[in-house]
Amino acid sequence: MKTKGLKKDKVNIVTLGCSKNLVDSEVMLTQLRGNGIKTTHESKKDNANIIIVNTCGFIDNAKQESIDTILRYADAKDDGEIEKLYVTGCLSQRYKDDLEAEIPQVDAFFGTMELPALLKKFKADYKHELVGERIITTSNHYAYLKISEGCDRPCSFCAIPLMRGGHKSRPIEELVLEAKNLARNGTKELLLIAQDSTYYGLDIYKKRNLGELLERLSDVEGIEWIRLHYAFPTGFPMDALKVMAERDNICSYIDIPLQHGSTKMLKLMRRGTTREKTEALIEEIRAKVPGIAIRTTLIAGHPGETEEDFNDMVDFVKKMRFDRLGIFNYSHEENTHAYSYVDDVPDEVKQERANIVMGIQEEISNEINQEKIGKTFKTLIDRKESGNYYGRTEHDSPEVDNEVIIDAKKHHLRIGDFANIKITDATEFDLYGEPV
Repeated sequence: MKTKGLKKDKVNIVTLGCSKNLVDSEVMLTQLRGNGIKTTHESKKDNANIIIVNTCGFIDNAKQESIDTILRYADAKDDGEIEKLYVTGCLSQRYKDDLEAEIPQVDAFFGTMELPALLKKFKADYKHELVGERIITTSNHYAYLKISEGCDRPCSFCAIPLMRGGHKSRPIEELVLEAKNLARNGTKELLLIAQDSTYYGLDIYKKRNLGELLERLSDVEGIEWIRLHYAFPTGFPMDALKVMAERDNICSYIDIPLQHGSTKMLKLMRRGTTREKTEALIEEIRAKVPGIAIRTTLIAGHPGETEEDFNDMVDFVKKMRFDRLGIFNYSHEENTHAYSYVDDVPDEVKQERANIVMGIQEEISNEINQEKIGKTFKTLIDRKESGNYYGRTEHDSPEVDNEVIIDAKKHHLRIGDFANIKITDATEFDLYGEPV
C-alpha cells in the first residue's frame, strides 16, 4: 500500500496568453525538471497532483479566461482530483490581493518575476547554471527568444508596465548562448519577442542595440531564420534594417504595432508619433528591406475616437496596404492612463469598426496573396494534419499569419524541414502549393 509521504509529485503547467508567457513557462519547466521534479506542460492526461496556472491579465477577455481556468482547477482541488494549485503570471501580479480573497483554494500566488519563490514551494532552487537552457514546448524547429522584459513606454491603454515592470534587456552574450543551445537541439527559426524590441539595449548598453543583437544571432550556426516581433515605431533603430537587408537568415518580416492611423488618436494614446511620421517610417522600412512583409495591430474604440478618427484609420489601412493586420477592441483597464477617460465608444460600435477594418484587410491580403501564385518560396514545414502539410514562408509567423497548405497524399515532406514550394492557389489567409 502506497503511503502519501512516498508519493512523488507530478506538476502540470498550464499557460495562458502570449508567447512571452510561453517562454516564462518553458523556463519554469526547465528549472523544475532541473531540480528533479516531474513536470509536464499542457498535459492532456489528468495525472498531475500539482497544477501551476501561468495567467494573462492583458485585456478583459484574457483576464476572464485566466479566472475561469483558475476556478476550474479550484473545483478540481475541492473534488480531491489535485492536491495543490499555484497561480503565477500577469493576472496574479496585478490582482494578487483580490484573487487571494476570492479564490482561497489557491495555495499561493506569484508575480511575474517570482520564479525563485515559486520554486521554494517545491524545496527547489533557482539554478543559475540553467540560464540559457530551455525546454521547448513548441515544435522543436522554431522557438521564441525573449530579448527583454517589461516596458518603459507610457501608452495610455496598456497595463503591461503594471504587470511586467520597467524595461530590462538581456545581455547579448546570454541571448547568443541560448540561441546556440536551441540550435544544438534542432531549432532552425528564432522568433525574437519583447514588450518593446525597439528599446533593446538602451538600459545596459546606453544605446539602442537591436542591430548588433541581430548581427550576433545571425552568426549562430544552424539558425536559418530570425524573425522580429513587437518593434515599437517611435525611436526605431534604423541600423537594424541594414542588418536585416544584408543577412540572408534574417526574415524579411517585421511585426510593428502601430495602434492607429489618426494623429489625434496617436496623441491621446501617448504613442509619441504622428500619422505622417508613421507613414514615413513604413516607407523607409520598405525601401531599406525590399519585399519585407509588415504585420501590425490596431485598436478600435479607444476613448475619444470619433467617426472622423476611425475614417482616418480606414484611410491609413488602405494606403499602407499591410501584409498582415490584427485589430483589438479597446479594453478599459484600471490604473492605466486611459482609465481616467470616459470609455465613450459603445462595445457594438467598437466591434463594428473592427469588422470594417478586417473586411478591408481581407481584400488587401487576398490581392497580395494572388500575386504569389506561380512563385516559389522557401517554406518551413510545421505540421501534418487532416491529410495536408502546413508550412510557412519567411513572411509568416506561427499562429497569427498565413500558412502554406500542401497535399500530403501527393507529396512527402518532413516536419521541421525547409522545402521549396511553388504557390498554385491562394485565398486571403492561406496559400496552396506543391514542392519543386
